[in-house]
Amino acid sequence: MIAKRAAMAQRDNVAGFWATNIFSPAKSMLTSIAIWRPRSAMKYKSAVTFLLFLSLSVFAEQSSDEHHAAVVTRGDHVMGFSHDKTTHHFRLLPDGGSIEAVANDTSDAASRQEIREHLEHIAGMFSKGDFNAPMLIHARTPPGVPVMKKLRSEIQYRVEDMPNGARVRVSSQNPKAIAAIHDFLRFQIRDHQTGDPTSVSAQ
Repeated sequence: MIAKRAAMAQRDNVAGFWATNIFSPAKSMLTSIAIWRPRSAMKYKSAVTFLLFLSLSVFAEQSSDEHHAAVVTRGDHVMGFSHDKTTHHFRLLPDGGSIEAVANDTSDAASRQEIREHLEHIAGMFSKGDFNAPMLIHARTPPGVPVMKKLRSEIQYRVEDMPNGARVRVSSQNPKAIAAIHDFLRFQIRDHQTGDPTSVSAQ
């Protein structure tokens, strides 16, 4: 019964979001167009198409913001340290890449230790083909994961300490594995909005 009520509440929230942010604005804009009807039917259709596209663009932007906020919230819970106190980077390299995290404050020993413990943990999980952590954070299976699981015996995960955090160096000699690693890291860059380059850089 509780689960049913929660599902109904979630449905109502989604319906309310669409009604408030999409249908109502679109209806208002279309009403305005009806009052100010261009003389040309072609211009009228163009105006309707443009305003509907604009309303959907607003929805996409809001959805993107909400998704990123959810990624941050789930990430703090799964990783065990705060996004506000740390910085992530994902690097694409010729033989794979790296996952990096550092504490923003050099005196923040707690975050530094939490980062190192987390990266040691995920390096061990990934090497066994266990990608539950990123799947929980992103609420989906990241690109590259199926191949990385399949070729796990050909991928190396090495944890390296950094001055204020740590990195997981991910490498392989298998071209298919390297391509999968790059797909995985590009997804991380986009979903975490780190702003890192999505092209392969030199070592």
